[in-house]
Amino acid sequence: MSPFTGSAARTSPWRHLRLDLDDGVATVTLARPDKLNALTFGAYADLRDLLAELSRERAVRALVLAGEGRGFCSGGDVDEIIGATLSMDTAELLDFNRMTGQVVRAVRECPFPVIAAVHGVAAGAGAVLALAADFRVADPSARFAFLFTRVGLSGGDMGAAYLLPRVVGLGHATRLLMLGEPVRAPEAERIGLISLLTDEGRADEAARDLARRLADGPALAHAQTKALLTAELDMPLSAAVELDAATQALLMNGEDYAEFHAAFTEKRPPKWQGR
Repeated sequence: MSPFTGSAARTSPWRHLRLDLDDGVATVTLARPDKLNALTFGAYADLRDLLAELSRERAVRALVLAGEGRGFCSGGDVDEIIGATLSMDTAELLDFNRMTGQVVRAVRECPFPVIAAVHGVAAGAGAVLALAADFRVADPSARFAFLFTRVGLSGGDMGAAYLLPRVVGLGHATRLLMLGEPVRAPEAERIGLISLLTDEGRADEAARDLARRLADGPALAHAQTKALLTAELDMPLSAAVELDAATQALLMNGEDYAEFHAAFTEKRPPKWQGR
């Protein structure tokens, strides 16, 4: 995302989520625990806009997405979203669905790793938010459910039909998106939906530890790795290796690459600058 801004001021405060910043690590918490962090129109819009702002500012090197209370996120609020969409016309519905997709694109395209810290339920849009993250750190209480067909909609919502087969394979993705059945932590880990399974109640802590490790590392290398992983999903090998070559040539001109060599020669840890 471009670092250039127009006239709009930095947003403060965010009304539909909680943002904490700590030396390059952002923690974004969905904070409607009484509703299992169900998403509203405002929450979707805040996530979309927050990720764009953090991407432009270039101060964040890793982001944790967490949910307050008993679960990660139960999906779209039944009353505030599903009820409201019944009275919308097609143009309004298209605007809404495009916005939810923009959130997923923002997670995939932001220039820093995103770690979803999952405990309890991650359902519907909540499951897709976790799916879009670069890492899913979960404890044994976690359960994922792509519930869209259960409400009479396509299972391919918010990019799920694109992302899920690439994470767990077409067979598992077909089952999860078609049937909408919950997948509990042990199976989710087995099929690759969970990146790291923690002890009970440790998902948030483990996600923060991973975010700190990433934030203290070579940020530009992480950003380019994420960009290549996303871009090359649909490329032939010849295009992918050419993009890899161009990216490495640029990074080899960077300060971090030279810093690694200096640190190796001087037998000390590198001091990464993200440049």
